[in-house]
Amino acid sequence: MSFVDPDRPSWSSDGPRPVTTTLWYPANASSEMSLVEIPSDRPIFVGGFAARNAAIAEERAYPLVLLSHGTGGSGLQMMWLGRALAEQGYIAAAVDHHGNTAAEERYDPRGFRMPWHRAQDLSVVIDRLLEDEQWGSSIDQENVAAAGFSLGGYTVTALAGGLTDLDRLASFCAGPERDATCEPQSEYPDAEEDFVALLEHDPALDEAIRQSQRDFSDPRITRFALLGPALLQAFTDDSLRAIEASVLVIGGGDDDIAPVATNAKRLADLAPEATLHVAEGANHYAFLDPCTARGRRFVPACADGGASRQSVHEETIALLLDFLSEE
Repeated sequence: MSFVDPDRPSWSSDGPRPVTTTLWYPANASSEMSLVEIPSDRPIFVGGFAARNAAIAEERAYPLVLLSHGTGGSGLQMMWLGRALAEQGYIAAAVDHHGNTAAEERYDPRGFRMPWHRAQDLSVVIDRLLEDEQWGSSIDQENVAAAGFSLGGYTVTALAGGLTDLDRLASFCAGPERDATCEPQSEYPDAEEDFVALLEHDPALDEAIRQSQRDFSDPRITRFALLGPALLQAFTDDSLRAIEASVLVIGGGDDDIAPVATNAKRLADLAPEATLHVAEGANHYAFLDPCTARGRRFVPACADGGASRQSVHEETIALLLDFLSEE
């Protein structure tokens, strides 16, 4: 679905900010399915079988789960989870975060250095779905959750009420506990350099950076799940302590990109209703779609840790479904 946010500009055109969204939902049993591979021309990831634009299984209100991808990824990389949720009677909506997604022709440094825009993306998706003639009546407005992988975990935390403090993040990255989230990201290693160049020529970016301190919480979302969360050192302690909603944090025991100790555990220790589960043997990319043979051969993000990607997915799905069904 090609949503837009007219209140924010696109960084790649003269139009409004794109908020492209993929939905998975329970489909009519007679729907003809086909295998979804990503990208379609030279596939690396395997999303699974689905019936594109199929009729919904029945006309009723389904619980909604918003999905936020990791740095430089795409909504389709979360299809393993969106598809599993749809099988269990949920509507899942995954956003391609503008400037920070491989679903677009190129990355934009603002998409990497201004991640708080991601939280606004998910709030816009709720707005657009609820006002949509087809989908508005199919969503249970009292049952909305959000789940995010890696930088998507930062996104979900901001929606829960976490307040970003860039000075705090800078202090962490200058200290002895710094982790790989402080380093240039492999998806776009020149993001910082390109962002600094933009700052020199666009004074308006200074005000845009100050927007990071805003409260981006969305009270319509009542449950929050984080998978291999990253950049959680960017939030103030007090704001994390003030999160009253239920939070499930799943960290990877073999994650050396967003280590549990400096990311997942920080939120779990501070948010009063947060629960931490460590998936033993899971590396950072275990929370992405399964890979094709070509992907496993050539793409580092397709390498498993001590546990297979399939086993991590099964464990995560079971934990998430239990969490979403709790009274």
